Amino acid sequence: MKNINIKNIRQHLIGLDKKVPLLDGSEVQYVNFDNAASTPTFDFIYDKVGEYLEFYSNVHRGTGFKSMVSSWVYEKGREIVAEFIDADLDKNVIIFTKNSTEALNKLARRYPFQRNDVVLTSLMEHHSNELPWRNRAFFDHVGLKPDGTLSIEDLKEKLKFYNGRVKLVAITGASNVTGYINPVYKIAKIAHDAGAEILVDAAQIAPHRPIHMNNNGMEDIDYLVLSAHKMYAPFGVGVLVGSKSIFEIGDPSDVGGGVVDIVTLEEAYWTDLPEKEEAGTPDIIGVVALTESIRMFQAIGWEDIIEHEAKLTAHLLRRLKEIDKIIIYGDADPANSHNRLGVVPFNMAGLSHALLAAILSYEGGIGVRNGCFCAHTYVKEILKVKAEEARKLEEEIKRRDRSHLPGTVRASFGIYNALEEVDRMCDLLEKISADGHKGKYILNPEKGEYMPEGFKIEVTDYLRL
Repeated sequence: MKNINIKNIRQHLIGLDKKVPLLDGSEVQYVNFDNAASTPTFDFIYDKVGEYLEFYSNVHRGTGFKSMVSSWVYEKGREIVAEFIDADLDKNVIIFTKNSTEALNKLARRYPFQRNDVVLTSLMEHHSNELPWRNRAFFDHVGLKPDGTLSIEDLKEKLKFYNGRVKLVAITGASNVTGYINPVYKIAKIAHDAGAEILVDAAQIAPHRPIHMNNNGMEDIDYLVLSAHKMYAPFGVGVLVGSKSIFEIGDPSDVGGGVVDIVTLEEAYWTDLPEKEEAGTPDIIGVVALTESIRMFQAIGWEDIIEHEAKLTAHLLRRLKEIDKIIIYGDADPANSHNRLGVVPFNMAGLSHALLAAILSYEGGIGVRNGCFCAHTYVKEILKVKAEEARKLEEEIKRRDRSHLPGTVRASFGIYNALEEVDRMCDLLEKISADGHKGKYILNPEKGEYMPEGFKIEVTDYLRL
């Protein structure tokens, strides 16, 4: 991959010049500030997928040339992923899944918990790193400090309180709500000192910071998951990395083709790792795309990626702080932008988060995300939602009424975003704050979403299936 750098990466973005309709009947170039949810891809990744498709076949046990090529590509992908996250393939297995959520569920099912074992996670986790653990072991949260960051002291206290019962500390590498980066290597040492292992949910941090699973012994990361769709390779693959020892014993979490050496009417004899944990036909194309995106990160270099995204974040924070009625959650200091991800949650006083997000879309062609971002507990914490209000909201949601669902607007950056795009959003926010919005918006209470009255978009005018 030649001549790819942080200055020219934007010109390789697929969909860069795509125009979208506005409420006033015009069309504008789309601005995507929803990269924390999923990322678009680049032409060279798309081209690599196309190059491979000429050789596409199923992997393993095929004798045809294309099957041999596909098998080589698929297995080479594991080596490239291992290099990217500094994993030791002598002790770690790399298992391809459909996303990090499936990876976490697989690990939760396969981890050898015993009666009275404890899993510690935090109040800032994505639901994917909370719900899978709830029924697998006794479950507890590490608390937060008043600024919304993880309390290392509470982690130490809970490890001491459970007195050796904690088997796993499951923690996100970075928050998908506030962009806070957790000190995962420090947490790893604390967990290991207490006899526990650590899992890092790297779905959010993998496209933004280097990862070292092997980090000087006591600071090693035992288990890690990531998703290619957040790494500019949205072709449907995720990764689970962990100790071979726990996956070698017992039955695989999913069964079917590819996981056995032989099947009789009475028995199934499981094959070796990693195939044992990859039932069915795998997403070979997704692996090809992921490997090319990894080569992209390596070509650009982490120093330039971090610097670029920090500039975007600092500029957004400076602009937002100058806009009347804007409320920023989390760390609002532009000077700290190098120490966080480019994920900024905010609201505007007097407008619901859902309405503000709709206005940005229909009147500005700007894509953000709003709501709780699959982190309900954390969002309620940073919004300081009181217990009585939370109970009332639960009852409303049970009745399919999402009218009052708390949340924020979230702008999140990718390596291709530009300062001019930040200014475009902030200029519109200034107009909304000063003069209000143009359209009349109608709330759909069941969805909690706003649509402009009388405005209808025919998706088939833009894309047909």
